[in-house]
Amino acid sequence: MGRGIRDKVAILGMGCSKFGERWDSEPADLMAEAFEECVADAGIERSEINAAWLSTAFDSVNVGPSAIPLATALRLPFIPVTHVENMCASGTEAFRGACYAVASGAADFALALGVEKLKDTGYGGLPARTRGTTNDMFAPNVSAPGAFAQLAAGYRGTHGVDKDDLKRAMAHVSVKSHANGAKNAKAHLQRAITAEQAIGAPMIAEPIGLFDCCGVSDGAACAIVTTPEIAMELGKTNIVTVKALQLSVSNGEEAGYNNWDGAHFKTTRIAAQRAYEEAGVIDPRKEIRATEVHDCFSITELVTMEDLGLADEGQAWKAVLDGTFDADGETPCQIDGGLKCFGHPIGASGLRMLYEMYLQFHGRAGDRQLDDMKLGLTHNLGGHPIQNVCSISIVGHYDG
Repeated sequence: MGRGIRDKVAILGMGCSKFGERWDSEPADLMAEAFEECVADAGIERSEINAAWLSTAFDSVNVGPSAIPLATALRLPFIPVTHVENMCASGTEAFRGACYAVASGAADFALALGVEKLKDTGYGGLPARTRGTTNDMFAPNVSAPGAFAQLAAGYRGTHGVDKDDLKRAMAHVSVKSHANGAKNAKAHLQRAITAEQAIGAPMIAEPIGLFDCCGVSDGAACAIVTTPEIAMELGKTNIVTVKALQLSVSNGEEAGYNNWDGAHFKTTRIAAQRAYEEAGVIDPRKEIRATEVHDCFSITELVTMEDLGLADEGQAWKAVLDGTFDADGETPCQIDGGLKCFGHPIGASGLRMLYEMYLQFHGRAGDRQLDDMKLGLTHNLGGHPIQNVCSISIVGHYDG
């Protein structure tokens, strides 16, 4: 592995729109809402931005193709703008491009912005789309709930977990996220629920019930990054820098079923190990203060805790029920409500996760504020357990 970009990139400013059913807004409005907060926070002029990255996952049905929608919405001054798509990991992919531009010296100030406007499509979930000629032949009817329900079955079978115990743990994941989302004015869903409601909700794909699923939202989030040296020259204090940024992509190995048990995410384990190495993390349970992970379904969050090394293999369901990942637990997860309640505008979610970490490190999280912030980890996953893209970032205060 290369030397990485630890402490070479500082987050100068961040912004995030209100997530939800934004019928009153078009994509350009959402982008402007997030950007205006971000650029004011950064304390620079729009004209100082050298390059930008736009992330969307379903451009053909909402924002539109190419990077032109971002350049037009923000009236960027004819700078290089790149459009990226990596399924649900697209937001972190845009952030990665901006960070690498700054770390390489190609840009002093780079912008990453993710946006999605899907409610107008009329779909209750994600819009139907082709996955390519070959993929459509071997997986023509796969659904997200169905694929992740298979993960739950694989987890139960591999680790001998009782069906009711796993369902109770999944319900706890959802109850925790709803409680956190209720404290977040920008969240799509701001209502607490009970374990009884989660367990008794209509079944979508056994054992995944209605409250085990995240919703689809409209929204945008963005970041402006620079070097720590430039941030200090601008008078910034309490600087937050990138400690690690890693990406792992399935290569077809899991689909062969030869060395994958269907009970974990191979990409997450690989990306996490690389990220810990880059950040110099020896014991994640002691060094990672909080996480924002890709809780598209409650089972995803539960399994991811093991893949990140924050719970013993086959024991995450117990750690969840013990409150380890609650707001007052050892390692809070989804302190802002997560995909489950903050919302999931696909192209923006990775940046939204970073936005919460940024607020936490600056002491701006209000009722959600955690103490003793050391390192924060975000985990962005696109695709299905059998074939996916995983990106992980670790951020913290500047050590220089």
